Amino acid sequence: MQRYEFVVEDKEKERIDKYLSEKLNITRSQVQNLIEEGFVKVNHLQVKSSYKVKLGDKIEVMIPPPENPEIKPQNIPIEIIYEDEDLLVINKPKGMVVHPACGHHNDTLVNALLFKVKDLSGIGGELRPGIVHRLDKDTSGLLIVAKNDFSHNKLSEQLKDRTLKRVYWALCEGEIPWDEKRVELPIGRHPVYRKKMAILPYGRVAITNFKVLERFKNYTLISADLETGRTHQIRVHISHLGFPIVGDEVYGRVDRKFGVKGQLLHAKEISFIHPRNNIEMRFEVPLTQEFERVLSILRKEL
Repeated sequence: MQRYEFVVEDKEKERIDKYLSEKLNITRSQVQNLIEEGFVKVNHLQVKSSYKVKLGDKIEVMIPPPENPEIKPQNIPIEIIYEDEDLLVINKPKGMVVHPACGHHNDTLVNALLFKVKDLSGIGGELRPGIVHRLDKDTSGLLIVAKNDFSHNKLSEQLKDRTLKRVYWALCEGEIPWDEKRVELPIGRHPVYRKKMAILPYGRVAITNFKVLERFKNYTLISADLETGRTHQIRVHISHLGFPIVGDEVYGRVDRKFGVKGQLLHAKEISFIHPRNNIEMRFEVPLTQEFERVLSILRKEL
C-alpha cells in the first residue's frame, strides 16, 4: 500500500479528482475510484470527487497494490433462467461471490460463466466480464449477464435511468409498524470501516421503496424495490431504520435462532427491456430452501 500526502498551496479552487490526477500522474477515473473506495481523505474526512480543494487542505491518499490474478474457467453448477445471443439471467445461490476480488480469485460466478459461455461482454474488464450489476456474496437471486458490449451498454443505460427494475425480499428483525416506506438517504463508504457502507451526508443518492409482506412475532417479511443500486443499499437502509435483516453480521447481528449465516435477502424479481428487440422481459424465482424453512418456523409460531 503506497501512501501520499499533499498540502494544497494554491488559492484557486479545483476539483480534487483533477488535482490528484495531476499530482499522482494517473487518470481522473482512477482517482474517482480511489475516492469511492475510501482511499482518499481531506483533513481526515472523506469527500466526493466534486470536492474543490482549498488553500491549506491536507490530502491523504492510499493506493493499494495492483492485482492481476489469472481468472480461470471452472465447471461450477449455476442455474440459468434464460439465455439468448445477447444475455443471460442467472439465479445466483447464496454464498457465491459474483466476480473475483481480493481473497476470492476462484469459485466465483465469473469463473463459472467463463466455463459455460463462449462470449461475454468485455466492458467490465478481465475481472468482471459480462457483469452488468452485482449481488452481495450472501444475497441470492436474479442477476443479468451481458454477452456482448452492445447489450451491456443498453442494460447499463437502463440501470441509470431506472427502467431496469429489481425487487428483493428480506426477513427483518423486529415488528415493522408501517406498511410502506420510501427511504431516500445518501450512502457512502464508512469513514472508519472501509468494508462497510453508511448513511453519510456526502454519500451518493440512494432510494429504496419498502413494503411489508407478512408479519410475525418479532420479525417482518418485506419487499424492497430499488430505484438506485448502491453497495449494500437495502441492508444499510433497513438497518438504519432499526430493522436489520436476519443473519446480516455486518449491519445487524449473528443469527442464533434459525442457524443461518449471512443475510436472508433474495433478489426475487427483475424486469427490463431487451436490448436488441425492445421487448419487456420479466423474471421471478422462488425463495431459497433456507429462506422458506425460516418462514415455515415463524408461521408455526403464530
